Formats: sequence, structure tokens, C-alpha cells
Amino acid sequence: MLKKFRTSNEKGFTLIELMIVVAIIGILAAIAIPNFMNYQCKAKQSEAKSNLGNIRTAQEAYYAEYDNYTNSLPAIGFSTKGSARYSYSVSGLVTSAVATDDAFTASATGASVGKGDAWTITNGGTLSVASNGCE
Repeated sequence: MLKKFRTSNEKGFTLIELMIVVAIIGILAAIAIPNFMNYQCKAKQSEAKSNLGNIRTAQEAYYAEYDNYTNSLPAIGFSTKGSARYSYSVSGLVTSAVATDDAFTASATGASVGKGDAWTITNGGTLSVASNGCE
């Protein structure tokens, strides 16, 4: 039937063939884009997890030298370079700039990642999430 409408020297694709290709690309994009966004969000969260681990390591080094933890990030030599996605803080029982108990909690809060992330790590190394912006 198609041979009736086509001559031997006509080349190209029919409109139906092009529409099928566009539909297939649309279906693949609908599957791939949400997965990509989820992986991208989890990659950004690895910044917080890594930096919290670095804060814990620095706190342990500070504790080995001074026999207590500090609530001051500059005192342990922690700072971020460039534009950080998270803001970091350390807390414990405070008298001046030193935590009086032998425990601390470091937290990372990011409003720009997902719908607001909040991660914490304790001196024991327990990493927990208060709100996960990727879910």
C-alpha cells in the first residue's frame, strides 16, 4: 500500500515514524530525569556526611590534646572552601567555648539541598538524619 504513494527516488521518514521516536524519547526521559535528580541529591548529601566525619576526626584530635571537646569550628581547624551547600555547627554543654562534658554533636543543615537536610554526628561516630531532603 505504501508503495503506491512513494516513488523510487523519495527518501526520508514518515510522520508516524518520527512521532514514534519522539514518544520513545519522552518515555525514556520520564524515567531517567527523576532518577538523575535523586542521584544528584544524594551526591550533594555526601558533602555533609564527609564534612561531619572530618569534624569528628578534628574533634578527637582536639580532645587528645586538651582533654575536652570544643564548640568552635575554627578552634579545630575546620572551614569550608567555596560555596558550601550546608552550614555546620558543633554543640555540647557549654562553659565559654569549651564543651564541659565529654560529648559533642556536630550538625549540618542545608536548605538548598532537596527540601532541607539536617544531618548530625556524635562523638561516638553515630551519623543520623533528622530530615532527608532527597526522599
